Amino acid sequence: MSNTAQPVRLSELVATLSLVSDLGMGRPMERVLRQTLIALRLADAAGVEAENRAAAYYTSLLTWVGCAADTSEVAALFGDETALYADTHDGDLGGMTMALFVLRHLGGGSSRLHRLGMMGGFLATAGRSVQRVMQNHCLAASDLAGRLDLGDEVSRPLLQAFERWDGRGVPGREGALDLAPAIRVVHLADVVEAFFDTGGKAAAVQVAQERRGTQFDPALVDAFLARADEVLAGIGDVQVWDEVIALDPRLGATLTEAELDRALEAFADFADLKTPYRTGHSRGVAAWATRIAGRLGLSDADTTLVRRAALVHDLGVIGVPSPVWNQPRWSVSERERARTHPYLTERMLSRVPGLEAVARTASLHHERLDGSGYPHGLGRDALPLPARVVAVADAYQSLLDADPREPALDPDQAALRLREQARAGELDADAVNALLASNGRRARKREVTPGGLTDREVEVLIELARGLSNPQIAAALSVSRKTVSTHLEHIYAKLGVSTRTQAALFAMQHGFVGAPPD
Repeated sequence: MSNTAQPVRLSELVATLSLVSDLGMGRPMERVLRQTLIALRLADAAGVEAENRAAAYYTSLLTWVGCAADTSEVAALFGDETALYADTHDGDLGGMTMALFVLRHLGGGSSRLHRLGMMGGFLATAGRSVQRVMQNHCLAASDLAGRLDLGDEVSRPLLQAFERWDGRGVPGREGALDLAPAIRVVHLADVVEAFFDTGGKAAAVQVAQERRGTQFDPALVDAFLARADEVLAGIGDVQVWDEVIALDPRLGATLTEAELDRALEAFADFADLKTPYRTGHSRGVAAWATRIAGRLGLSDADTTLVRRAALVHDLGVIGVPSPVWNQPRWSVSERERARTHPYLTERMLSRVPGLEAVARTASLHHERLDGSGYPHGLGRDALPLPARVVAVADAYQSLLDADPREPALDPDQAALRLREQARAGELDADAVNALLASNGRRARKREVTPGGLTDREVEVLIELARGLSNPQIAAALSVSRKTVSTHLEHIYAKLGVSTRTQAALFAMQHGFVGAPPD
């Protein structure tokens, strides 16, 4: 039985991710939707072929989602990533201009001495750390497009998100006609939307003229200048969500139940990229919640609801700046900011017809039966059983996960803490007992390890996915740094990946992190 009131459209699910981008980058909600509407109008004005126009639709919705997720490295380099992203449209960031932009923002919020050290490192390495972060974002977005079955026509342009027409982008391997038509359209639409929002048509036209032939395809700029009134008509006034969904080039294609489950798993992994210590958290919560549902005898529909809500319960985490999550101790304002994430989850998902119940259940995972939870302080009578199940699963997995404010507990310690919360009237006692009863199984040894990894390589992969550096991995596993480097070379080669982000996604997808034992 399906737990969705109606089939979920692919376009609506991907459009939801555009809202994630807006939140994660600290930009106004629906900014990416407006960008997408401009991109489609621009494609029409330029006579872009139908298949490239269709690719531009989904490329636009996903282009910046990588920037919203894997932000821990950005925060380490620049401080609050939302402040950085807010400044990215102002200048024509190519070549030396990009280097100066980076130097101006490196070490944001740090001491002058620390900033000077970071600047020296940036110059000494020719900016490789920043380039790596930018490429990670592209790879993450492209991977997500692949998992949503959007095809190479979308995955490939997403790899070129930071390239430029003049070839002076990042990584600077492609330019001009080597750039996919879809990303050329998106590059121009992105900046046109930003300047139109702050300065109207005159500002949008001026920036297009100034960056013609440098950042942007000259032919696209000419098409925009010739029909700017048409491209920008009503952009600030239309119901942009409805408009963009109506323009879906796949004509409202819906997802099967299995496709929806795979898409929500991709959402879960993407949310967990926000900070390394969260790697695999959402899949773990979904696994525990499903076990509890089985022990309590929930219906098939409610079990599906529980699993799906658990997968996406922390999507709103992306909307809170990384420095908040990475603080070892929260100020009052940081705590309040962190506590908005369940509300943000509901706000994003509730727009998708068919996911209203999932959105509502997911948003309640920090509420408590005695009214002590957040964000609404709801009590027992307002919390249905599926929401209580997700809350218990999240509480338990969170106890097992280390974060900057709390060390990880072992399963026995976590069980004791969970029982205490049930006795205090915070968590549903039946759900707690069901989880603990399901936790006594011995883990089965894998007959075949995914990727052909050795046991030691799996151990290294797990620590890498959790964000540990090579020296930290060496200390954790009591091996030399050289041994760690050798293992990482083998891991990357076997998995066919080149970044920590890709390795972390593999670890989550194959149950190396987060998931409870079978």
